[in-house]
Amino acid sequence: MKIFGILNITIDSFYDGGKYFDFNNAVKQAEKLIKDGADIIDIGGESTRPGSEPISVEEELSRVIPVIKEVKKQFPNIQISIDSYKYEVVRQALDSGAEIVNDIYALRYSPQIVNLLKTYPNTKIVLMHMQGTPKDMQLNPQYPNGVVNEIKNFFKERINFLVDNGIEVERIILDPGIGFGKTTQHNVEILKNIKEFKCLSINNNNMNFPILIGLSMKSFIGRILGSEENPLPPQERYEGTIILNTYCILQKVDYLRVHEVKPVRQALKLLERLNEV
Repeated sequence: MKIFGILNITIDSFYDGGKYFDFNNAVKQAEKLIKDGADIIDIGGESTRPGSEPISVEEELSRVIPVIKEVKKQFPNIQISIDSYKYEVVRQALDSGAEIVNDIYALRYSPQIVNLLKTYPNTKIVLMHMQGTPKDMQLNPQYPNGVVNEIKNFFKERINFLVDNGIEVERIILDPGIGFGKTTQHNVEILKNIKEFKCLSINNNNMNFPILIGLSMKSFIGRILGSEENPLPPQERYEGTIILNTYCILQKVDYLRVHEVKPVRQALKLLERLNEV
């Protein structure tokens, strides 16, 4: 299992907005994430919290590209993921050394990103499921055919899009999108059925795919531990996050995307010693 360490270069992210907006603070946080055991630094310049507004391409570029270049300069062996769905941001990020594209729209917003994946044949792509857009995704999410089935069908369609455009399935990572257009119960159903997403039938062939889960500090944890009406605030979701990430390790999740790397690395080390993973 590998750990994505989250580096939000934003002013309005739900958990750490503004903390790493400054260039020097962002680079220091990348260093901390790496020291704590991150395998990948996931760098994003636009908040995608519920209700958030998009920013311009120019603003996003000014936030992420200098940090990507500096992190890659100081830590040339660390993998960098660009958390963006915009073609020009992804293009410049890959030019600057990023090796993973983490796209919340799964190439629906910028399908031409597929051409960048051809240009950079060693780049992996994270296809995330999201119902709606960050601005409206939590207004009234519904899945008439069941959240697990609908996400699986979404993945199949997106995978076929990539395969039809010449992208090898081995480069694809699937993220069911915890908290992106889901109620608390939808998120619970996803976590209870993680293994359902691992093996999908693509062109009548059963194929295995690595799974990424990003649940760190998210509101459904606060709603379960508090209530739907009065959820615990993000700063009080730390222990719940650790517990659910440990559950994901036991479920053989391939990647975890987290704000706090150290406790996940420790949980993984302990479970490896117990031969549980």
